[in-house]
Amino acid sequence: MASSVIIDSLKKAHILELLADGKRLDGRSLEQTRELSIDVGVIPKAEGSARARLGDTEVVAGVKVQPERPFPDTGDQGMLICTAEILPIAHPTAETGPPTPDVVELARVTDRGIRESKMLDMKQLVLEKDKSVIGIFCDNAVTDHDGNLFDVCSYATTAALNSCKLPKYEMQDDKPVKIEGETTDPPISTLPVSVTMARIGDYILVDPNMDEWSCLDARITITTNSDGNVVALQKGGPEGFTHDQLIKCAEISIQVGSKIREIIKEATKGSN
Repeated sequence: MASSVIIDSLKKAHILELLADGKRLDGRSLEQTRELSIDVGVIPKAEGSARARLGDTEVVAGVKVQPERPFPDTGDQGMLICTAEILPIAHPTAETGPPTPDVVELARVTDRGIRESKMLDMKQLVLEKDKSVIGIFCDNAVTDHDGNLFDVCSYATTAALNSCKLPKYEMQDDKPVKIEGETTDPPISTLPVSVTMARIGDYILVDPNMDEWSCLDARITITTNSDGNVVALQKGGPEGFTHDQLIKCAEISIQVGSKIREIIKEATKGSN
């Protein structure tokens, strides 16, 4: 444990030296993301799926759709549930078993970005009010972990939803019955995109990789919709941000988010 702390301290000192010259360990500028690639339709049996790779961090997202009983307080809306799992092959520290607090947070941040952006018109996913609705389940599997899982899960989930096909159902004797061979596009109104930034010293870094993630002072994930409005925010790390730093982070999230959104659009073009 002591040796790990020393190594992290030395690593942070080296990172700060580079940042003072406007450089990062992997040669990127402070506001530059790693290269993003997205492939859709990677899980044939899913209603929608996508693989997102940001640098050396990779997530596969799958969408499953089925009729469900609505929650008691939202009988006029469909159901959305996002989950996340870090596979043991993704990183030496990943283990099987119940989800850790970090994984729970990952799923919640992904879910919140989709939900708060109103990406899906949930009221169009009702089969019979208070009795039966369409449930959409988005499962994220981390297959390679090199930092910044928040954004990669966001991109994979958004792409999977934007490329999915919803089965059609009709009510027969108060029960939903699937209409074989018929599908419809999901009721999508916007594409949420998250941008995660780390503060190391006085520097703000977009899309921190694992080395930067391990020694950050604070992190923030800001999700925007297609209109460039901030719809969700998650702060983490041992320290915080100044008011000016928060304003800067919001501006960066809008600028970077618009570029990422175009990549997602291009990857899912023709799917719906």
